[in-house]
Amino acid sequence: MRQRGLGLIIMALMLGMLLAALDQTIVSTALPTIVGDLGGLERLSWVVTGYMLASTVSTPLWGKLGDQFGRKRLFIGAIVIFLIGSALCGLSQSMDQLIAFRALQGLGGGGLMVLAQAIVGDVVSARDRGKYQGWFGGVFAVSSIVGPLLGGLFVDHLSWHWVFYINLPLGVIALVVIIVVLPGDDTRTAHKIDYAGVVLLGAATSCLVLIATWGGTTYAWSSPVIIGLAVAALVLLVAWGFVERRAAEPVMPLGLFKLRAFSMTATVGFVVGFGMFGALTYLPLYLQTVHGVSPTLSGVHLLPMMAGMLLMSIVSGQIISRTGRYRFLPIAGTGIATVGMGLLSTLSEHSSLLTLGVCLLVLGIGLGMTMQVLVIIVQNAVEFKDLGVATSGATFFRMIGGSFGVATLGSVFASTLNADLARVMATTTLPAGFDPAQIQQDPTVIQKLPPEVAADFLHVYASSIATVFRVATPVMFVAFLLSWLIPEKRLRETTKASDLGQGLGATSAERSSLAEVERGLVRLADADLRRGYYDRLGALAGLDGIPSQGVWVIARLGGEGWVRADALAERAEVTRAEGRPYVDQLIAAGLVERSPDDESLRLTPAGDAAAQALLRHSRDGLKKLVADWGSCPGLEELLDKLTPELLGAHADRPG
Repeated sequence: MRQRGLGLIIMALMLGMLLAALDQTIVSTALPTIVGDLGGLERLSWVVTGYMLASTVSTPLWGKLGDQFGRKRLFIGAIVIFLIGSALCGLSQSMDQLIAFRALQGLGGGGLMVLAQAIVGDVVSARDRGKYQGWFGGVFAVSSIVGPLLGGLFVDHLSWHWVFYINLPLGVIALVVIIVVLPGDDTRTAHKIDYAGVVLLGAATSCLVLIATWGGTTYAWSSPVIIGLAVAALVLLVAWGFVERRAAEPVMPLGLFKLRAFSMTATVGFVVGFGMFGALTYLPLYLQTVHGVSPTLSGVHLLPMMAGMLLMSIVSGQIISRTGRYRFLPIAGTGIATVGMGLLSTLSEHSSLLTLGVCLLVLGIGLGMTMQVLVIIVQNAVEFKDLGVATSGATFFRMIGGSFGVATLGSVFASTLNADLARVMATTTLPAGFDPAQIQQDPTVIQKLPPEVAADFLHVYASSIATVFRVATPVMFVAFLLSWLIPEKRLRETTKASDLGQGLGATSAERSSLAEVERGLVRLADADLRRGYYDRLGALAGLDGIPSQGVWVIARLGGEGWVRADALAERAEVTRAEGRPYVDQLIAAGLVERSPDDESLRLTPAGDAAAQALLRHSRDGLKKLVADWGSCPGLEELLDKLTPELLGAHADRPG
C-alpha cells in the first residue's frame, strides 16, 4: 500500500476512534445546559450511562463479526450507526429521546473503537505497528483531556446540540476515506458467536443499572418495579451463567472468576470506573451551578484530574516495564483515590476553585496509578488461551463500573437534592412570579435569584454533590482493601509492553490471545530495534567489521533477489552516494554483488548465508520474549511471520 494512502487510512481510523472516545466525556460539561433545556434532572445520569452500556456490551460482537464478515464493511456500518445516533441526539426534544439516541450512538461508538484498532493490524506492517499502536493510545489520552473542554466550548459559543452535530462532518470525512481508500479484507475467521451471552449479560446489566437509578427516588425500594427488576436481573444472570458454560466462544469464560488475580482486579476496576465517571458527570454541575462558571471553564477546572490520570498512567507503565513489579501500584493508587474522594466530599459553596483543583489532582493521580496496571495484572495472571478475553474483560468491568457509578451516584444526588429543596422551599420566600419547579429543571436559574435567597439553594446543590462523594469514598476504600488481595507473579516479557489506551477508560480492542502476544512483541521489538540492534545482531551472526548500516542492507536484501539501488537508498532515506561506501564494503567482503549496469544489488551465496544467520538470531531473540508463555498454539508461526517483517524495515535503518 502506498504511504499516502496508508496515511489517509490511519487518519480516518484515528478520527473515527477519536469521535467515539470523545463521546464518553464530551457531554459532561454540557449536561447542566441540556437539563436546563430538556428538563429531567433525575434522568441526567442516563445520558452518560446509555452510551457507555451500549458501547461496552456490544464490543465483543463487533470484534467477532469483523473477523467473520470483513472489518471494512463492519467499520462502515459502525460509522453510519454512530452518525445517525449523533444526528438524532442533536435533534432530541426530550430527555427520553436523548437517552434512547445516546444508546444508538454508543452502539456505533463501540464498533468504531474496536474495529479501528483491528484494521491497523491489517494495513500496517509489523515493524510500524508499535508506533501506530502508540498513536491510537494517544487518541484516548487526548479525548480524556479535551472532551470536557470541547463540550463546554460548544455550549458557550454554539449550543449543546453541537456536542453531537460536530460528529457529522468529521464522521463523513472518515466514512468517505474508508470507502475509497481502505482495501477490502478477504481474510475471514469463522466464529461461533455467543449472541445469547451478549444479550443476557447486557439485559442483566441494564436491569441492575435501572435499580441503581430508580431505587429510592423514582420508585420505593419495596415497589413492584424495583423488586421485578431485581428478580429479572437474577434470572438473567443465572441464564447467562448457564449459557456461558456451554458456549463454544463465551463472551466471558466463568473459569476466569476462579483466578484471584482476575476476580480482584475486575472488582477493583469496577470501583475505579465507578469513581472516575461519577466525578466527571457531577462535578460540572457543581461548577456551573454553585460557582457560576461557564461550561468552557468547567471543562478547564476538570483538567487537573485528567492530567493526573494521564501522567500517572504513563509513569506506572514505565515503572512496571523497568522493575517488573506491579502489586504496590493499585494499592497506593486506590488509597490515594480514596483520599481524593474524601477531599471532594468536603466541598461546599464556599470552597475555592483552587481547592477543587487540588482535590481533583489527587483523585486523578490515584486513578492513573490504578487503571492501566489492572489490565497488566490480568494479562500476567491468565493462561494463553484466555489472554484475549481476559484483557477485554478487565476493561469491560471498568466501563460497567462507570455505568453503575453514574447511575448510583445520580440516584444519591437526586434523592438528596429533592429532599433538601423541598425543605428550603418550605421555609424560603421566593420572588413573586418565580416558579419553584424551575430550580429542579434548570439549576442555573439560581444565579438569577436575590443573593440572600440564592445562597440557600446554592448550599443545597453543593451539599447534594458533596453527598455523592461521601457515598463514593467508602466504595473506593473497599477497592483499596481488595487491592491488597491481588497476588504478584513474575511479569511476562510481552505483558510489560502496556497499552495506554486500555488504561484510560477506553473500550477494549477485543484482540485474540495470539494478537495480544503479537501486540506486546511488536512493541518490545520496536523499542529494541532503535538501540544498537544491528550492531548486536551482526556480532551474533559473525559479521565482524561490518557496520550496522551494512548489516541492515544485508537484512533488507535477504530473500529479495535483485533490488534496485535507488529503491534501497530511498528506503534508507539516504542518497546513493551516501550509501555507496557501505555497499562497497559488502561487495569487498563477498556478501553483495552489483548488476553489470550498476543499477541493482543482490546477495551472493555468502551474503544469503549471512542473511539467514541474521534471521535465525533475530527469531531466537523474539522467541526469548515469548518463552514465558510456554508452548502455545500459533506462537511458532507468529515468530516465523514477524521475524522477516521486522528486519530491514524502513523504520529501523541505522543513522
